[in-house]
Amino acid sequence: MNPRFCVAVSVSALLSINTLTAVAQESDSKQNLDEVVVLGQKQPYRGDVPLESLPQQVQTISSEMLNQLGKTEFQGALDMAGGVARQNSFGGLWDSFAIRGFAGDENLPSGYLINGFSGGRGYSGNRDTSNIETIEVLKGPGSALYGRGEPGGTVNVVTKKPQFEKQGYINLSAGNFDTNRVEADYTNKLSDSVAFRINGAYKDAGSFRDTIETQKLDLTPSLLFLLSDKTSLNYELEILDQETPFDRGIVAIDLDPTVVDVETFYGEPQDGPIKIKATGHQFLLQHDLDSGWSVLAGLGYRESSFEGLSSETELSGGRQILTRSEIQIAEGVGANQRVNRQRRERDYDATDLSARVELTGTFETGSMKHHFLAGLDAYDYELDTLQNRWRDGWLTSTYSVDLNNPVYGQAQDQVLGPNTDRLETQEAVGIYMQDQIDVSDQWKVLLGLRFDDFSQKVINRSNDSVSESEETAVSPRFGLTYEASDNLSVYASYAEGFRPNSGADASGNTFDPEESQSYEIGMKISSMEGRLNTTVALFKMEKSNILTADPVNAGETAALGEAESEGLEIDITAELSDSVDLMFSYAYVNAGTTTDLYNFDWGVNLPAGSELINVPENSANLMLNKRFNLDGAEAVLGFTLNYVDDRLGETIDPTYRLPKYTLLNVFGSYQLNNQAKLTMNIDNITDEKYYVSSYHKWWTTPGLPTSYTLGVTYNF
Repeated sequence: MNPRFCVAVSVSALLSINTLTAVAQESDSKQNLDEVVVLGQKQPYRGDVPLESLPQQVQTISSEMLNQLGKTEFQGALDMAGGVARQNSFGGLWDSFAIRGFAGDENLPSGYLINGFSGGRGYSGNRDTSNIETIEVLKGPGSALYGRGEPGGTVNVVTKKPQFEKQGYINLSAGNFDTNRVEADYTNKLSDSVAFRINGAYKDAGSFRDTIETQKLDLTPSLLFLLSDKTSLNYELEILDQETPFDRGIVAIDLDPTVVDVETFYGEPQDGPIKIKATGHQFLLQHDLDSGWSVLAGLGYRESSFEGLSSETELSGGRQILTRSEIQIAEGVGANQRVNRQRRERDYDATDLSARVELTGTFETGSMKHHFLAGLDAYDYELDTLQNRWRDGWLTSTYSVDLNNPVYGQAQDQVLGPNTDRLETQEAVGIYMQDQIDVSDQWKVLLGLRFDDFSQKVINRSNDSVSESEETAVSPRFGLTYEASDNLSVYASYAEGFRPNSGADASGNTFDPEESQSYEIGMKISSMEGRLNTTVALFKMEKSNILTADPVNAGETAALGEAESEGLEIDITAELSDSVDLMFSYAYVNAGTTTDLYNFDWGVNLPAGSELINVPENSANLMLNKRFNLDGAEAVLGFTLNYVDDRLGETIDPTYRLPKYTLLNVFGSYQLNNQAKLTMNIDNITDEKYYVSSYHKWWTTPGLPTSYTLGVTYNF
C-alpha cells in the first residue's frame, strides 16, 4: 500500500480517535443524558450550503418519488433525471449512465458516490432503491471537491439513516414475467443513545427475455451512536448477492433492430448465471464544535466479486456467419438466419478503500459571511481482472444458433484461453477547500481548489509487464451567483477536472489522466409563492486524453482523443394545486469528438464531429399526479412520459442508430387504512418497441414491453 495513503488514513484515524476519546470522557462525566439530541446528519463535501444555493444545476429524486413511481432499480430511477442517458449495461449487470454526454469508466469509481464515498458501480451489481433516501444528481464537474470524476456531473446516493422513533414497513409486490419482490425497512432505538435500522429487498424474477431469471438480495443494516449531544457515529453495512445470466441483447439485421424478436436470447442457458457479491462498510463520525463548526471523519471499504460463464454474439465480421451468406447457403440455411457466438469466463475482484476528514463552518470578515469547508481524503482502489475466451475459427460456425428459433444445449467442451489477466491499482491523496462567500445580500462567490497526488500501477500477468506512473492534478472551481430577488437568481461557473485512465499503451506506459474544462450559466426562478420552481442551465464541456485506438500500433490503445459537449437543460417542479404535482425535465445535448480518429481494429475512420454513443440530442421527462378521495380514503393517480431521441448505436458505424421512443407509464395508490396501502404501476402501457442502449449492432439492449406490478405496503 502506498505510504501517502497510509499517512492520510492514519491522520484521519488519529483525528477520529482523539475526538472519540474526548467524547467518551465527556460522556463518562454524565451518568444519564437528560435529553437526547439527534444531530442532523451532514453530507460530506457539502458544508452548510443548501443545494439550491450552489451555482450549478442540481436535481434530487426522493424516496417518496421512487416509491410512487415503482422504481426499484437505481438505473430506472435515473431515467427521471434530465440529461442522464443510459449506456451499455454490460450484459444487464452494470448501472451505466452518461451525464451531459460523458459516461466515464464504470470499472473505476468516478462520478458515483454513496454518502460521499466513492463507489465502483461496474462490478458491484445493479443497485436496489430499498435503502435510498435521496439521489442527488449534481450537474457539472466535481473534481474540485471529490477528485477524480466526470465533467458531466456526479451522482450521490444518500442512504436511509437510523431514527430514534419506531418506523417501518413491509412491501410485497408481484408482476408479470414471474416477478416477485419483498422489501422491508425498520428503525427504532436500542437505547436513548443508540438507534438501528435495517432494510433491504429480495427479488426473484423472470424476464421478457427467454430463459433469463434473476435472484437478488440487498441488505443494509446500520447503527447510529449518539456519543454526546455534539457527537455521533454512524455505521452502515451493505450486502448484495445477485445471480443473473449475462445477456448481450439482440441482433440488428441490416441495421434494423426490429427484425428479430426482442424475447430471443442468443446466449446459452447452460452457462448459468453471473454471480455478483458485494460488501460495503461505512463509518462516519460527526462532531459539532462551537459557533456552528463541525468535523466529519469517515472511512469506507467496499469489496466485490464478479464471476461466471457467458456465450456472446461474435462481433468479428470474419468470424461471424451472419455476414457470410455463402456459408449459410452452403450449410442449407438462408442468409441472415444463424449467428455465431463466442464463450467467455470472467473472474473479477475489486476493492475500494476511502478515508476522509473534513472541517466545515462559517465565519465573517467585515460584512462578508464565509461558508467554509476544507478536508483531506485518500483512496486505494484495486481491480483484479481475469478473463478467458474461446472464439470460433474464421469462416466456421461450430457454435451458432438460429436467429429466430435458437436451440440451446450445444456441446460446451471448448478450451477457453487467456484473454485478460491484469491487476490494476490506483492510489491518491487529496487536499481540498471551498469557500462560498456572501459578499452582500445579492452577490455570492464560490471559490474551490483541490490538489491531488495519485499513482497508478498496472501488472499485466499475460506478458509479465509492469507499468507505473505518478501524477498530480490541481482542480479549481469558480462560481458567481446574483440573487436579483427572493424569486430569481442567476449564476455562472467554471471548473476544471480530471479522471485517471485505466490500462497502458503499446510501450507499456500508463496513460495521462483525462482532463476537462467546463462552463455553465443558468438561472433559478421561484414563483407561485414557492410552489413553482424552474432552473435553466446552458453548459459547455471539453475533454482531452480520451482513450482511443492507437493510430500507429494496431490493437493497442492511446490517449489521443478529444471530445466536447454543449447543451441546455430545463428542470421544473410545481404544485399546481393542493392536490396536483408536476415535474418536468428537458435536455438538449450535443456531444461529439473534436479530433479525427482512426480505429485500426475495425478499419474505420472517425472524423471530428462524430457523435458519442447512446447520447440522445433531445430527451424529456414529465410526471403528473393527482391526489383525491375515493370512498373516504386517500388515492393517487398519475402518469409519466419519457421521450428519448434517436442516437448513435455503434461507435465504428455512424449509420447504425437506435430509434427514438416515447414511453407512457401509469401509477396509482389507494390507502386501505392508516397502515395499509395498495399500489399499482404499469410501465410502457402502449407496448412500444424500443431499445435502451447499444454497444454494437449485434449487442443491442431491447426495452421492456408492457409490464405491471401490484403491491401492498403495511406500515408499522
